[in-house]
Amino acid sequence: MTATTVDTTAPGSLLKELDLDKAGFMDLVASARRLRLDKAVGQETRHLVGKNIALIFEKASTRTLCAFEVAAYDQGAHVTYLGPTATHIGREESAADSAQVLGRMFDGIEYRGFAQSTVEDLAAFSGVPVWNGLTDQWHPTQMLADVLTICDHHDGDIEDVVVCFTGDGRSNVARSLLVTGALLGLDVRIAAPEELWPPETVIASARGLAATSGARVLVTADVDEAVRGADFVYTDVWVSMGESDEQWAHRVPLLRPYRVTEALMASSGKARTRFMHCLPALHDTSTELGRRLHDTYGLDGAEVSDEVFTSDRSIVFDQAENRLHTIKAVLVAALA
Repeated sequence: MTATTVDTTAPGSLLKELDLDKAGFMDLVASARRLRLDKAVGQETRHLVGKNIALIFEKASTRTLCAFEVAAYDQGAHVTYLGPTATHIGREESAADSAQVLGRMFDGIEYRGFAQSTVEDLAAFSGVPVWNGLTDQWHPTQMLADVLTICDHHDGDIEDVVVCFTGDGRSNVARSLLVTGALLGLDVRIAAPEELWPPETVIASARGLAATSGARVLVTADVDEAVRGADFVYTDVWVSMGESDEQWAHRVPLLRPYRVTEALMASSGKARTRFMHCLPALHDTSTELGRRLHDTYGLDGAEVSDEVFTSDRSIVFDQAENRLHTIKAVLVAALA
C-alpha cells in the first residue's frame, strides 16, 4: 500500500445491511450453508491460508468473537485480537489514522463497538475489507445468521416468512431486522412503545426497500396486531450495552407488555411459531442481573420467560451456531 490516504471502502466490506442487495445477501447465506456442510463432513477447503485479520472489540462479546476466530482458523487465517484497551482509537488516535496503520499490516479488519462512524472510517481509510461485528446502529453479521436460521426452519420461499420483533425497537437488532426483512421481501413487523420505535430514517429506508421487494412493513405499539400470524417472534435485551443500568427503572414497566411469554407466543395463532434471540438473554435468575431484576421487579428473566426460551420452539442456539458459518462466508467472499 502506498503512503497516500485511501479514502475508499474496499470490496468485500460489510458495514450495514444496506451494503448488500437481495441477491448478494442470499448468496452469502447459500455460501454459509455450503461451508457448514463442508465442515460437518470434514471436507472444508481452506481458502484463507496466509491471511491476517484484525479483530477490534470495544464491546464485550461471546458469539461474535468466537465466530470470527473459529471461522478464520478453519479457513487457515491468523487473527489478532485487539480488546477495549488495546488500541488508541478515539482516545489518542483517530479511527482514520489507525485504519491506515492496520491496513498496511492486515488483510481485513473486524470492528465491534459503539459509533457507526468508527467502522465507516476504518473502511474508508484502511484499504482492506472491513466488517461490522456490531455498532449501536447496525448488526449485519447477526442478520445473515438469522436469515440462515429462518431458512433452516421454514418450508417455502423466504418472501412468505412473517417475522415480528417485540421490545426495544430502537436497538441495533430491531433496526437491522426491519431493513433486512424489507430488503428480502418478508412480512416484517416491529412491536414497541412509540417512544422506542426505530428512527424515522430507518423506517423510511425499510418502506423504500419494500416498495421494490414487495415486503410488508409494520411498526406499531399494538403487540397483538404485530404477533398475529408470525412464523418467528424475535426479541432482544431491554437495556443494551453502553446504556446506564438506571434505564431498567423506566424500561421494565414500559416493556412488560412486549415480554415474550407463552401467552404472547400463542397469540400468533400458529402452533409452530419459533422464538429467536441474538443472545445473551435474560430469561431466569441464574445471572447476577437476573437475580437483581427478580428482587427489584419480581420478574423471572426480563424480555423472555424461561418457559419460552427453553422450549422446543426456541431456535436461539441455532442462531448462535450460524454466526460462525455466515461470518465464514463473509470472510471467504472478501478475501479468498
